[in-house]
Amino acid sequence: MTTGSFLYPMLEDGERDPAALLADLARSAEAKAVESAQLRSTTLADRAQDLSRVAAAMASAISAGGRLFTFGNGGSATDAAGLAALFASPAAGRAVPARSLVADTAVLTALANDVGVEVVFARQLMAHARAGDIAVGLSTSGGSANVLRAFAEGRRRGMLTVGLAGYSGGAMATCPDLDYCLAVDGQSVHRTQEAQSALAYALWELVQDLLGKLTRLESEENR
Repeated sequence: MTTGSFLYPMLEDGERDPAALLADLARSAEAKAVESAQLRSTTLADRAQDLSRVAAAMASAISAGGRLFTFGNGGSATDAAGLAALFASPAAGRAVPARSLVADTAVLTALANDVGVEVVFARQLMAHARAGDIAVGLSTSGGSANVLRAFAEGRRRGMLTVGLAGYSGGAMATCPDLDYCLAVDGQSVHRTQEAQSALAYALWELVQDLLGKLTRLESEENR
């Protein structure tokens, strides 16, 4: 089965009428957009309190000099890289030292080849992270072994550990090495990753808001 047929089964249904095929594709795309918007909205509403708690913990760590490390596999790797870039180079607000552990292909492939895929993030935390830093890992299934391994290393190093997961959290929901787990209750990989992206962006917004308030308070205290 091709990628196209997986996303759009009507492509292999023998449809030969271009107008009918385009209409089917349009209906499918519209249905997916509606489903995605609903899941994003529901997730943000259901996780509002959790988001506030995570943002407060992250803002506190950042104010104390903590740095952000993000990681994930596949589509979650893209989201992890985007989140690190958002914190490091925001269009507005405070820039935060942030590193995506999926960015260096030489390091990733060397570790995967020489040691094993399960350590590609944990070993980078060993090399770069310290107590007080923040580890944010993303996994659609919630059970990516190398993400869970990185959380264990983060806990050993005294980092704040935050997970974004799908399928109600998966293994992350009961992971003893996680301080916080922001879970999406979707059952589609694609829709779940879209909701995770919304969670990540909302988290950045909340952290920026809190950092701004902390900066203003510090300024007032120093007058």
